[in-house]
Amino acid sequence: MSRFLNSKFNLDPYDTSEELESMNGYDRLNTNELPFQPSADLIKSVGISAETLNFYSDPDCLKLREKLAALMNVKKSEIVFGNGSDEILNFLFTAFCGRGAAFPDITYSFYKILAKFHGVDFLQIPLDENFRINPDDYKNLGGRTIFIVNPNAPTGLILSLDDIKKIINQNPESLIIIDEAYVDFAEENSSVKDLIHKYKNLAVVRTFSKSRCLAGARLGWCMACEEIAKDINDIKNTVAPYNINAMTQAAGLAVLEDEERTQKNINLIKTVRDDTKNKLREIGFEVLDSSANFLFVRHEKINGSEIFEALKRRKIMIRHFNKPEKIADFNRITIGTAEQMQNMLEVLREVVKQ
Repeated sequence: MSRFLNSKFNLDPYDTSEELESMNGYDRLNTNELPFQPSADLIKSVGISAETLNFYSDPDCLKLREKLAALMNVKKSEIVFGNGSDEILNFLFTAFCGRGAAFPDITYSFYKILAKFHGVDFLQIPLDENFRINPDDYKNLGGRTIFIVNPNAPTGLILSLDDIKKIINQNPESLIIIDEAYVDFAEENSSVKDLIHKYKNLAVVRTFSKSRCLAGARLGWCMACEEIAKDINDIKNTVAPYNINAMTQAAGLAVLEDEERTQKNINLIKTVRDDTKNKLREIGFEVLDSSANFLFVRHEKINGSEIFEALKRRKIMIRHFNKPEKIADFNRITIGTAEQMQNMLEVLREVVKQ
């Protein structure tokens, strides 16, 4: 670091090196993207939007907001957009973590990174022996803002609506953030978005990066009661008033106008996920029951790093976790096309035989 960096920063940047490595000739089963390319209509819409790039983008994302509000059955005033859901999370840590934060010890690593960046006192709560979140472990956390990915990453396991209600009711002085990046791959009615009208201490974070196939566009959003949404929007307008560029807004709107395509993609991923899960179990892998677009797996006789390296040599990238030790033998496998999964399974069968 340079001598000019403000000493208040305790930087622990998100590591994208492995993700970048996988961009050249590899099957990308490590970053939880979907393998489906944008539609022709979406590409056309983005191209048309480029004709007016000499003007600033709409800071309120009005057309996008109206379409999304109707789809989500919430008010326009209950939605805030971010440059990816990571920007939304950054706004949340900026605005609401004055009394600290709490999140599982095995979850999305960006929470810990943001907590350290903002100097937030954070509490990491262990998952139980089955890698599940126990709602009773989140009782009376003293006003800390609570962050929960549901379904959780990297496990793919999901909390029931009743369990989430329990956490909310046990912490009336805390803001509860439910990160639903992967909820579209779960069973119907798994989202807690409708609860924002009942609970004034609930915010729901979503993204276009997963089920809506727009990881490269960087578009996320938050849903919360009007008071919380206004707080987040005020933070947004203070630091990044034009945070969603015109082409991303056009891409997002085009995706929302083709919900049939989105649901078709989701259903295909779920079918391939369940088929892959069964075949992995047939060759001796333990596979958690994922409600996301990835699987969390380990083999009793082969360590996780060996499996990771064997696939990497065959130009298949998956995600290996060295820390914490509790999951050092696990790998997270993104669900790609049926052909990609079959290719991966063939390699794994060879590894298991050897």
